[in-house]
Amino acid sequence: MTCNIITLGCSKNVVDSEVIAAQLEKQGHRVVYESGEKSDIVIINTCGFIGDAREESVNEILLQVDRKRRHQVKRIYVVGCLVKRFKPDLLESVPEVDGYYDFGELAELLREDSFQLLQTSERLLSTPRHYAYLKISEGCDRQCSYCSIPLIRGKQVSKPIPLLVEEMQKLADQGVREVMLIAQDLTYYGIDLTGKRELASLMESLAQVRGIEWIRLHYAYPLNFPLEVLDVMTAFPQYCRYMDIPIQHISDDILRSMRRGGSSEYISQLIDTFRERVPGIALRTTLITGYPGETHEQHKELVAFIQRARFERLGAFTYSQEEGTPAFELGDPVKRSVKTKRYNEIMKLQEEISLAFNKEKVGTTMKVMVDAEEEDYYVGRTEFDSPDVDNLVFINKDRKLPVGEFCHVEITEAAPYDLFGTVIA
Repeated sequence: MTCNIITLGCSKNVVDSEVIAAQLEKQGHRVVYESGEKSDIVIINTCGFIGDAREESVNEILLQVDRKRRHQVKRIYVVGCLVKRFKPDLLESVPEVDGYYDFGELAELLREDSFQLLQTSERLLSTPRHYAYLKISEGCDRQCSYCSIPLIRGKQVSKPIPLLVEEMQKLADQGVREVMLIAQDLTYYGIDLTGKRELASLMESLAQVRGIEWIRLHYAYPLNFPLEVLDVMTAFPQYCRYMDIPIQHISDDILRSMRRGGSSEYISQLIDTFRERVPGIALRTTLITGYPGETHEQHKELVAFIQRARFERLGAFTYSQEEGTPAFELGDPVKRSVKTKRYNEIMKLQEEISLAFNKEKVGTTMKVMVDAEEEDYYVGRTEFDSPDVDNLVFINKDRKLPVGEFCHVEITEAAPYDLFGTVIA
């Protein structure tokens, strides 16, 4: 059969889909990752994290149901976070789907044998062949008031170090040059295995894998950050000077209501520590604006903090009220128009900060990974940029460049979120 896997949501879902695809391919099925391709089976791996993601997932389900009516698809199976949270509602509202399953049920349906996503290193990559994600754990032990992840994914379960080393080696053997370590919370890695945080030990083990030139860290929780991680980052050149550490807010009152732990003083000191111990590091963070009860003064406090902290990379979301979370009881009192205005103010400020950083790079030479070839230019990234979420480098087509390889680029021009340059010998 031809099995079309459509993945929505985060990079953790990408890895889950790749594991399913590998199982299907082992059975002799043909797997594709194209939404519009004619196929025997469509598997939609959904996201149910926030309202916009749920809407996107439902729209994709309805699109595939329409394709089924037109005989472009024979069967539709839906898995993932949306099913975990809203299966009864989905069964009632979209009965044309052939099945709503968790991953174990889907495995039994397709191959009459169950598998666990965290206990295999077999994957069929859906990313470009030169980079991949490595999911080091599943679930989350944190109890952030606004977050539905523990409801969906459950408690943290860490993948043992030997399995992760084996998986990374297989990625390297396939030609992968860059790996992003991902989890709901990287910093808690290993707690369930040994009773202590093992991220630094894992990083040391992964650094022994030959063939991987860039490794970067995503989704590190700030509270009680294991500072030995910074020592490993500086000891092994494979680790990009890059850290994704979502702080969500800076107001002590908001952080307390969010159940994040820590304080504005702690976060500020942690940022200073990162920059002192890893010179030149690029920090990516994520913020929530419009959280219940956020005042005008608290928003201005956040804006002032962004001006001081000057994150190299920053994304923001407007608050989404999630049923079943502690913050749900607080309601959603901040008007949508106010949330949008605050979001726009944050992103306008970040655009100015990002442009200033990029202008500083004009005239310098940077190591760039070539991601794609377009008609008039190549598209690449620096060590400070992760795929899909960060800045791009547009490279003049002065010579032939192999996609998936590194080159050195002289930066000649800067825009808020893009750099432009020419390859040098």
